[in-house]
Amino acid sequence: MHSNTGKSLLKYALTAKNTFILALVMLAIGVAAELAGPFIARSMIDDHMLAIEKPYYETAAAGESTVNYDGRTFKRGDRFTEGEARGPEVRILQVGTSFVFVEAEMGDVSGERSYRDGTLILTKSGQVTEYPARKLNAAEVFAFYRPEIPGILTLVGWYFVFLAISIVMEFGKTYWLQSSANKVIQKLRIDVYAHISRLPVNFFDNLPAGKVVSRVTNDTEAVKDLFIAVLSNFFSGVINMLGVYVALFLLDVRLGMICLFVVPIIWAWVVLYRKFATKYNTIIRSRLSEINAIINESIQGMSIIRIFRRQSQTKAEFEKLNDDYMTYQNKMLNLNAFTSHNLVNVIRNLAFALVLWYFGSAQITGSSVISLGVLYAFVDVLGRLFQPITGMVNQLAALDSSMVSAGRVFALMDEPGEAVTDGSMPRYKGNVEFKDVSFAYKKDNVLKNISFEAKQGQTVALVGHTGSGKSSIINLLFRFYDPQKGTITIDGQPVKDLPKQWIRQHMGIVLQDPYLFTGTIASNVSLGDERISRETIEKALKDVGADRILAHLPKGLDEPVVEKGSTLSAGERQLISFARALAFDPAILILDEATANIDTETEALIQSALEVLKRGRTTFIIAHRLSTIRSADLILVLHRGEIVERGTHDELLALGGRYYQMYRLQAGGDTPALGGLPGHITEPATGRI
Repeated sequence: MHSNTGKSLLKYALTAKNTFILALVMLAIGVAAELAGPFIARSMIDDHMLAIEKPYYETAAAGESTVNYDGRTFKRGDRFTEGEARGPEVRILQVGTSFVFVEAEMGDVSGERSYRDGTLILTKSGQVTEYPARKLNAAEVFAFYRPEIPGILTLVGWYFVFLAISIVMEFGKTYWLQSSANKVIQKLRIDVYAHISRLPVNFFDNLPAGKVVSRVTNDTEAVKDLFIAVLSNFFSGVINMLGVYVALFLLDVRLGMICLFVVPIIWAWVVLYRKFATKYNTIIRSRLSEINAIINESIQGMSIIRIFRRQSQTKAEFEKLNDDYMTYQNKMLNLNAFTSHNLVNVIRNLAFALVLWYFGSAQITGSSVISLGVLYAFVDVLGRLFQPITGMVNQLAALDSSMVSAGRVFALMDEPGEAVTDGSMPRYKGNVEFKDVSFAYKKDNVLKNISFEAKQGQTVALVGHTGSGKSSIINLLFRFYDPQKGTITIDGQPVKDLPKQWIRQHMGIVLQDPYLFTGTIASNVSLGDERISRETIEKALKDVGADRILAHLPKGLDEPVVEKGSTLSAGERQLISFARALAFDPAILILDEATANIDTETEALIQSALEVLKRGRTTFIIAHRLSTIRSADLILVLHRGEIVERGTHDELLALGGRYYQMYRLQAGGDTPALGGLPGHITEPATGRI
């Protein structure tokens, strides 16, 4: 996995820091509002519902907080103002399900209570105390509760206020967090795509297209889950836990200290879990890429698969990958099933056991008396502690998967790309010179001491069998690669001193199998370049004779082109490719056996157009069909990376060497029957020309 994934993710998160901060502020407010509930409940229980057991005193001044009983007026002791006269103390105590009225100073009323024949009996630590008492009926009990109702209603009102705040904050937090995540992923995808377009061509030699697509789509989508689901749960979880611990310590410091044991357990669990999960997820993401690659390859080569009846083998390869993917998915499933829910349950039960042990021992020794309100609030808050823990633990799988995916994305972005240089250079003349150029893709040189010169307006043809180095010369010219030895100059200037984009701006190529993009015929000629007008497109198509060939299309220039131009014939695709080269008006033109896929009639139409196309430009032709290069100014015969013959068509025929043999072979001289495809030369010793 990428070593600095966390730092890279943080860098991207900071691009939307304002909305992330807003989401976190709303989250904190929401948590605080939600945690207000237990405190309101504690106040409701301790200050109102159980508070009628506090001492009451007789008073002469009646009011909202006073109680009328037996012709007298009473008020709770904590509601007297300073200096206000107090009468005799009375108490209202609960015995079982009943309440009794005791007119006496009682002090501590904890202990076991019982009522019999007008007497309240208190038993504490073996000591028995008796007080005269009178049982109250329901109406009389309610009379003592009536002053508490306004306070209870106020607390209920505050509860609903905090509930409304938490609902609004939850909505805001979710909205802003998700919109921030979408913004981050949008930027990440744009950057990944931009970086892919800057990667050197040789990077794609060993990485299937499906795997690259998987990085841009599946892996960035998993990173999106990280920002939306994982960060949401973890941020919520951490802030909730902080809020819960603040609440626990406010309720009772000792109980808060006891419950701190949860934090190191969660930390240790995350570290241990990720040790196994990262290994599984790395394989899962890799298999997913391979599945994408094989699907992409199968779709691209579906006709070949069917022609050679490879469906069962291809299916077997796919199933093997899919089975491996499922195996590791199941391993992750087992890891999650054995741990997440069970872990939270164990910690929850352990925490409640510790709390009960604490309360139990305190009650037995009599060393501590904790109110029922505190107990209720504590149990409520402690229960809330495990909601975020459950959310965090359940997101561990997504966290690890997202981190692995992010690592794969950032590893791709760490691949050295070609620098993008803004601006452009004036159109050069196109005088090309190779001086002692040697080049190897890996170890062995595919070009050895290549030297030649092509002047402006000249046509240079490259001939030779497969693997002789023809395409390598073109790759060096385009600077897809740079030679290990020697120099290549254009108009006397070394190409290494010029930005690659500037050089390519004035180069054009027509491939043997042209590539068309999804769009229209017009967009495939201009490639979306605003400098190429509609008139230029039409003229280019007309000059190469494509206007007559494409006349049957219903929408003309605006005829839709699907992927790779599969609805057009090979000849039609090639003509569009010719028009594209002409429209861009390059100084250097490369024709990679550009007429090989065109029928004889179509070829006749564009031969004259080719002469127009080549005029004033330096043209390189990779030739398989030797009859097409008779007029070339220079023919270079390549063999195993070296130029073995050079000269014009007539000079090379007169030489009687390798070129002469190849030409006789194609012309059907005294040679064995030719194999191979039409327009391609095959000879036993050298292979395809």
